[in-house]
Amino acid sequence: MGQPAEKQRRATYADLEAVPANKVAELIGGVLHVLPRPAPRHANAEGALQGELFGPFHRGRGGPGGWWILPEPELHFPDPDAPGEIDALVPDLAGWRRERMPELPETAFFPLAPDWICEVLSPSTASVDRDEKMPIYAREGVRYAWLVDPIARTLEASSLVLGRGWGPAVIYRDAARVGVEPFEAIELDLSVLWAT
Repeated sequence: MGQPAEKQRRATYADLEAVPANKVAELIGGVLHVLPRPAPRHANAEGALQGELFGPFHRGRGGPGGWWILPEPELHFPDPDAPGEIDALVPDLAGWRRERMPELPETAFFPLAPDWICEVLSPSTASVDRDEKMPIYAREGVRYAWLVDPIARTLEASSLVLGRGWGPAVIYRDAARVGVEPFEAIELDLSVLWAT
């Protein structure tokens, strides 16, 4: 008769803090995910999108303002399967309406779920972003989620349907010029995300 499988120890926030600074670490359901820094296409798409949204929404220049748009914030949510433990997620971009979060927190993390997140997909992160992080964002009440794929040249936009999870995604491609919730006040030229 075989030996019982050894139960894997749940990772803790202390494990996340021990990850070298040149890596991105997230804690999801007691599992530590350690990833390399983003590849150039990923970094370009993230930076370009932040640039497009920051002026009109963060600063109110050429748009309505009223948002905090931040790169790679660390989000802390209670882990429902382990009382006293957390899920620590790091979306590529996140946005909070200032009416919900008038000031930035003093902590190094954000305990308040954002109103919008954006994950820039890469072959090494796509399954974690889609299968593990998206359900947590829905559970925590994030209203809008964008998945940007710089290789496929797509922006996939989803809205939360309260009590039911993510509604059907709308996919925009290539050089489309689009107004996408919650930032439909501006026309976003997707070609700037794919520039090489």
